[in-house]
Amino acid sequence: MKYFKKLSYGLENTENKIFKGDNVEVLNDIMDNYRGMVDCIYIDPPYNNDEEYIHYSDSDGFEIWLEKVSKTLSLLFELLSDKGSLWISIDDGQLHYLKVAADKIIGRHNFVHTIVWEHRTTRENRKAFSNNHEYILVYAKNPCEFKEQRNLLATDKEFLKRFKNPDNDPRGDWQSISLSVQAGHAVPSQFYTIVAPNGKEHNPPIGRCWAYNEQRMLEEIKNNNIWFGKNGNGVPRRKKFLSESIQGLTPETIWFAEEVGTTDQAKKHLKSIFENQEVFDTPKPEALIKRIIEISTNEGDMVLDAYLGSGTTAVVSQQLNRRYIGIERGQHVYDIVLPRLDRCIDNLLSGDTAIDNVGYEFWSEDNNE
Repeated sequence: MKYFKKLSYGLENTENKIFKGDNVEVLNDIMDNYRGMVDCIYIDPPYNNDEEYIHYSDSDGFEIWLEKVSKTLSLLFELLSDKGSLWISIDDGQLHYLKVAADKIIGRHNFVHTIVWEHRTTRENRKAFSNNHEYILVYAKNPCEFKEQRNLLATDKEFLKRFKNPDNDPRGDWQSISLSVQAGHAVPSQFYTIVAPNGKEHNPPIGRCWAYNEQRMLEEIKNNNIWFGKNGNGVPRRKKFLSESIQGLTPETIWFAEEVGTTDQAKKHLKSIFENQEVFDTPKPEALIKRIIEISTNEGDMVLDAYLGSGTTAVVSQQLNRRYIGIERGQHVYDIVLPRLDRCIDNLLSGDTAIDNVGYEFWSEDNNE
């Protein structure tokens, strides 16, 4: 593997690297330098669907396909950091075979979840069922560590609409939540009558009790943490302030097209960049990869894609200020991946950005660059 300065781009002394070569050979070459250092690995391997695509053939046959993917997976898992996660795109045809193979190589205990991605919104009428989704298998080096370290999704507008400030509380917006809880494990001190500031009495509903004992409740009322409605006659509820709320959403396992894009949108985006070239037939949208990277990493973390394809993972990693490694064996690395990544780097360098690690080193097994 040789470094080619003339094909590298952006700022010098970057930690980002693009490798042209067979992924198993490249992974073996870089193993000693990156073992245990990669925080997120995303791969979009061939789906073994016997299709002939513009830039590659997906017709190895099942046994050869499974052997190739298995060799790659065994190497990738060694690269993961303690908080690292591995995300694998696949379709319905090979999902279950790949899951069994990955469980054997990586370990069933390291499996986290299967993501369902709505990769198309149009109806397919030529088949028995219109196949509108693909899958992403998620594994982690340490699932418990990954759960603690993974990021939440950005809070949506619907969440923020719950918080208002009808009493002009100086602490800011809040929402009211119930003060009563199920009485199954209650203690006697949780059963009493709350007297509102206007003298109205409130008792917990049948089968329920108050969340606090009476002394704590009196303190909360005194501190203006209990809401009795605008006229003071409402059922008492606790004020939960936006400032004390977790402003993020736990990622769900169904990802809709309106949130993370479709294959068709991704292809149109590539065509807008490479107007006179044949682009990939089934690229992944940047929004999909962005969600994966934002969930699994923070700025400065390392991302790796061993089937780089059209370069989406490298581009999104660069935009999000992550370090990245991309591996691709096809000749399109010159016609699509590098020009696309160069365009991204130009945009970052020409804008008001605080990203220092803008650029990449290009390495290749070819000797005639």
